[in-house]
Amino acid sequence: MGPEVRPSAVAGRFYPGRSDGLRELVDRLMSTVDVPDGEPLAPAYVVPHAGYRFSGPTAALVYARLRAHADEISRVLLVGPAHHVRLRGCAVSTVDEWRTPLGTVPLDPALRDTLVDGGHAQPDDAPHAPEHSLEVQVPFLQRALRPGTPFVPVVTGPAAADEVADLLAAASGDGTVLICSTDLSHYQPDAVARDQDAATVRAVTERAPDRIGVRDACGVFALRGLTALAARRDWTPTLLGYATSADTLGPPERVVGYAALAVR
Repeated sequence: MGPEVRPSAVAGRFYPGRSDGLRELVDRLMSTVDVPDGEPLAPAYVVPHAGYRFSGPTAALVYARLRAHADEISRVLLVGPAHHVRLRGCAVSTVDEWRTPLGTVPLDPALRDTLVDGGHAQPDDAPHAPEHSLEVQVPFLQRALRPGTPFVPVVTGPAAADEVADLLAAASGDGTVLICSTDLSHYQPDAVARDQDAATVRAVTERAPDRIGVRDACGVFALRGLTALAARRDWTPTLLGYATSADTLGPPERVVGYAALAVR
């Protein structure tokens, strides 16, 4: 038997469904980012997860930095929300590989076992099957990192910030980069969204997970967990860029907010 593979669920909708178009778009988005000389790799980042035409430029602020440090990265842990399947706590994908139009990416079974055996996540593919919040990160990883660099995808339902922080702590180190996938406020007028999102970003940069509300970010449980870990480890979250869907394509009357942060 061959490897068990999760097929793409949102290719052709959230990002191009053809390999040539996807490769060109991801490379172009990252090429527009000027990574400062000497900027070190952070142990963790925050990225958005909308369609590439909306949040791709913001996500590229993170992935261009990973590309600049690809030789230092041994694996990536992705953590984000489960939009479609209800669960409590965290669930990790059990398959061997995930597929996008750019090919397949291996999962890291040793790290997955560490999370499951430590009681940090349950093995469950059901919430991963339809989920876009992590899948949209994978083509960026494929173009930014060395071929074959493994990852571990984890989705979260309701969970305490310390529980998610414990999971992230168990995964960190040894060349692992932690990536929290979340969008910010949803479907408000642009000016209102910017004010609300500024408050959410302040909560993250001031390492105050209790100030991040469920209406502030769809990936609230993942974001609270990373913010709690930053407080534990005295990491400093720094905003790399912010936009709303009105900055790219959407109407200003009803926007979604996107932020990219480095946490070091």
